[in-house]
Amino acid sequence: MPYVLGVDVGTTRTAAAVCRLGGAGRGEPEVVGLGGPGGGVASTLQLTPDGAFAVGEPGDPRWTATGFGRRVGDTVPVVLGPDPAGFDPGGPDAVAPDPAGGGELFAAEELTALLVMWVADQVAAREGERPAHIVLAHPPGWGPHAKGLMHRALRSVGLEVSLVPEPVAAAENHAFTRSFAGSLGVFSLGSHAFGASVVGRGFELVHAVEGVDQAAGVDFDDAVFAHVRATLGRALAELDADDPRTRGLFARLRRDCEAAKRVLSGTLETSIPVHLPSGPVEVPITRAQFEDLIRPHVEQAVSVFERVAAAGVEMTVLVGGSARIPLVAASVPGRVVLEAAPETSVVKGAALAARRLVVGPDAEPEPIETSVMVRDDDPLLRFPVGGPEAPEAEFTAPPPRPPVDITPLDLPERRTVKRVVRGLVPTGGRRARDSEDGR
Repeated sequence: MPYVLGVDVGTTRTAAAVCRLGGAGRGEPEVVGLGGPGGGVASTLQLTPDGAFAVGEPGDPRWTATGFGRRVGDTVPVVLGPDPAGFDPGGPDAVAPDPAGGGELFAAEELTALLVMWVADQVAAREGERPAHIVLAHPPGWGPHAKGLMHRALRSVGLEVSLVPEPVAAAENHAFTRSFAGSLGVFSLGSHAFGASVVGRGFELVHAVEGVDQAAGVDFDDAVFAHVRATLGRALAELDADDPRTRGLFARLRRDCEAAKRVLSGTLETSIPVHLPSGPVEVPITRAQFEDLIRPHVEQAVSVFERVAAAGVEMTVLVGGSARIPLVAASVPGRVVLEAAPETSVVKGAALAARRLVVGPDAEPEPIETSVMVRDDDPLLRFPVGGPEAPEAEFTAPPPRPPVDITPLDLPERRTVKRVVRGLVPTGGRRARDSEDGR
């Protein structure tokens, strides 16, 4: 059956979703399993000795690229392998490989295009055909230059892709289940990134801010780790940091701290196992203690969102795996909606945007109610969730959503990535850190 594909290359995890174009039903977005934790795959590309790229589990950091999805447009390339001799990031050879140095230099958009190509190939193998259209969700801060670079890199690997800002994709996903007539706030909190945005009723990005220094999911993990260190005191402080066993202990402890953070979103108390040389111990932590640790960071993020949404929004959608934390939903003002799987809201919205580009807005049915209203602070709300329905005459339907108009920007020729495209291969492995935090 024909389908369209949405792709979200996050800092930690890459996800994909499809929408069907034929048959009965509403064409609901379906998240595609890519073989990694949480249904997606780690956003890493490891350069192998034979010049190919392996997708998935991070390996030797000298040969593994991470975080490139949010570096598109950066003039400093990603260096894989030994540092090139005499490399000057600001010089004329900034994007050209230097064989004498033994390393390879790659632009962030080239690596991102390779990962999108791999995702498209994986989905096509599952579906038995290529997608009718692809939409890539991108950070809201991308301007014409970054989008032009991304379009060129995607075309170099044989893909014609439309670009949609992440908050707009989140709004697309929200509108599929709950219509809105005014502006929509998007509060995004993932593993490495925070964003505050406002999307208009015509699905245009009104305002967006990305928190460069704002704490996110991995910082919350560090707060839990600090709690363990403070609780155990000398038992941890006196361990030899250069001992490989100590490094292994700390690596495992950080994974357990991340797991405890996620558990506390559904329970009031949990324990963190610590495998000391003298024997295992468990450090208890309550949700109240965890919230006290992260409250200043959450309050700072909320203050940024309040400034962005100062003109007022009809409701706010929480996006990203860290949005599951109850303190976040309780701190964001106004009418707050938490999707069933906030870490997949963007990729599902990207698939819906692709479907709308192909099918058109007139073919879309009325939305159904599946999301959860976490809180409603508006005393003027006539009928809260679960209340009686009002006559249809009292409401005015929003105008049809216009199609996304994206014009690729032609830029000077850049280094091609065709040499490494042929060798792209998948890998498996252990779960990536903070995999369920999504972005």
